[in-house]
Amino acid sequence: MNTATIVGRAGQDAEIKYFESGKVKTTFSLAVNRFDSKTKTEIPDWFNIEVWDKQAEFAGEYVKKGRQVAVDGRISISKWTDQTGEERERFLIVANQIRLLGSKRDVEG
Repeated sequence: MNTATIVGRAGQDAEIKYFESGKVKTTFSLAVNRFDSKTKTEIPDWFNIEVWDKQAEFAGEYVKKGRQVAVDGRISISKWTDQTGEERERFLIVANQIRLLGSKRDVEG
Protein backbone atom coordinates (compact mmCIF):
# COMPACT_ATOMS: atom_id res chain seq x y z
CA MET A 1 0.00 0.00 0.00
CA ASN A 2 1.45 3.36 -1.04
CA THR A 3 0.32 6.02 1.42
CA ALA A 4 2.09 8.92 3.05
CA THR A 5 1.02 11.38 5.74
CA ILE A 6 3.36 14.19 6.70
CA VAL A 7 3.08 17.37 8.74
CA GLY A 8 5.46 20.27 8.25
CA ARG A 9 5.91 23.89 7.24
CA ALA A 10 5.70 25.19 3.69
CA GLY A 11 9.07 26.25 2.31
CA GLN A 12 7.54 28.78 -0.07
CA ASP A 13 4.16 30.01 -1.27
CA ALA A 14 2.41 27.34 -3.34
CA GLU A 15 2.75 27.74 -7.13
CA ILE A 16 -0.42 27.13 -9.11
CA LYS A 17 -0.53 26.22 -12.81
CA TYR A 18 -3.60 26.05 -15.06
CA PHE A 19 -3.59 23.80 -18.13
CA GLU A 20 -5.58 24.19 -21.35
CA SER A 21 -7.33 20.90 -20.56
CA GLY A 22 -8.90 22.57 -17.49
CA LYS A 23 -6.67 20.70 -15.04
CA VAL A 24 -5.04 22.60 -12.18
CA LYS A 25 -1.75 21.65 -10.50
CA THR A 26 -0.15 23.23 -7.45
CA THR A 27 3.33 22.50 -6.14
CA PHE A 28 5.19 23.44 -2.98
CA SER A 29 7.83 22.04 -0.66
CA LEU A 30 7.30 20.98 2.93
CA ALA A 31 9.95 20.88 5.67
CA VAL A 32 9.33 18.07 8.16
CA ASN A 33 11.55 18.10 11.24
CA ARG A 34 13.37 14.93 12.30
CA PHE A 35 15.18 14.61 15.63
CA ASP A 36 18.87 13.73 15.29
CA SER A 37 19.88 11.81 18.43
CA LYS A 38 23.62 12.35 17.79
CA THR A 39 23.49 16.14 17.67
CA LYS A 40 20.34 16.47 19.82
CA THR A 41 18.85 18.85 17.25
CA GLU A 42 15.99 18.83 14.77
CA ILE A 43 16.92 18.52 11.10
CA PRO A 44 14.42 19.36 8.34
CA ASP A 45 13.67 16.76 5.67
CA TRP A 46 12.31 18.45 2.54
CA PHE A 47 9.45 16.94 0.54
CA ASN A 48 8.12 18.11 -2.84
CA ILE A 49 4.31 18.14 -2.89
CA GLU A 50 2.07 18.04 -5.98
CA VAL A 51 -1.67 18.65 -5.73
CA TRP A 52 -4.32 18.45 -8.49
CA ASP A 53 -7.81 19.81 -9.21
CA LYS A 54 -9.97 21.26 -6.38
CA GLN A 55 -7.35 20.58 -3.69
CA ALA A 56 -4.82 22.33 -5.95
CA GLU A 57 -6.95 25.48 -6.05
CA PHE A 58 -7.31 25.37 -2.26
CA ALA A 59 -3.55 24.85 -1.75
CA GLY A 60 -2.72 27.57 -4.28
CA GLU A 61 -4.75 30.09 -2.34
CA TYR A 62 -3.92 29.15 1.25
CA VAL A 63 -0.51 27.42 1.42
CA LYS A 64 1.95 30.21 2.17
CA LYS A 65 5.59 30.11 3.27
CA GLY A 66 5.85 29.09 6.93
CA ARG A 67 2.30 27.73 7.16
CA GLN A 68 1.95 24.43 8.99
CA VAL A 69 0.31 21.90 6.68
CA ALA A 70 -0.74 18.23 6.89
CA VAL A 71 -0.55 16.27 3.63
CA ASP A 72 -2.13 12.88 2.90
CA GLY A 73 -1.21 11.24 -0.38
CA ARG A 74 1.02 8.75 -2.16
CA ILE A 75 4.70 8.65 -3.03
CA SER A 76 5.47 9.00 -6.73
CA ILE A 77 8.57 9.21 -8.91
CA SER A 78 8.93 11.93 -11.52
CA LYS A 79 11.32 10.99 -14.37
CA TRP A 80 12.67 13.26 -17.10
CA THR A 81 15.68 13.89 -19.33
CA ASP A 82 17.63 17.04 -18.50
CA GLN A 83 19.22 19.47 -20.98
CA THR A 84 22.42 17.42 -21.12
CA GLY A 85 20.48 14.27 -22.05
CA GLU A 86 20.91 12.68 -18.63
CA GLU A 87 18.00 10.70 -17.18
CA ARG A 88 16.85 12.25 -13.90
CA GLU A 89 14.29 11.32 -11.26
CA ARG A 90 12.94 12.64 -8.00
CA PHE A 91 10.50 11.45 -5.42
CA LEU A 92 7.46 13.53 -4.56
CA ILE A 93 4.19 13.19 -2.72
CA VAL A 94 1.04 13.47 -4.80
CA ALA A 95 -1.48 14.79 -2.29
CA ASN A 96 -5.13 13.86 -2.18
CA GLN A 97 -5.86 15.92 0.92
CA ILE A 98 -4.32 19.12 2.32
CA ARG A 99 -5.16 20.39 5.80
CA LEU A 100 -4.05 23.75 7.18
CA LEU A 101 -2.87 23.58 10.78
CA GLY A 102 -2.03 26.21 13.37
CA SER A 103 -3.50 29.68 13.39
CA LYS A 104 -3.40 32.52 10.91
CA ARG A 105 -1.00 34.31 13.28
CA ASP A 106 1.54 31.52 12.72
CA VAL A 107 1.88 32.65 9.10
CA GLU A 108 1.75 36.40 9.74
CA GLY A 109 4.27 36.22 12.58
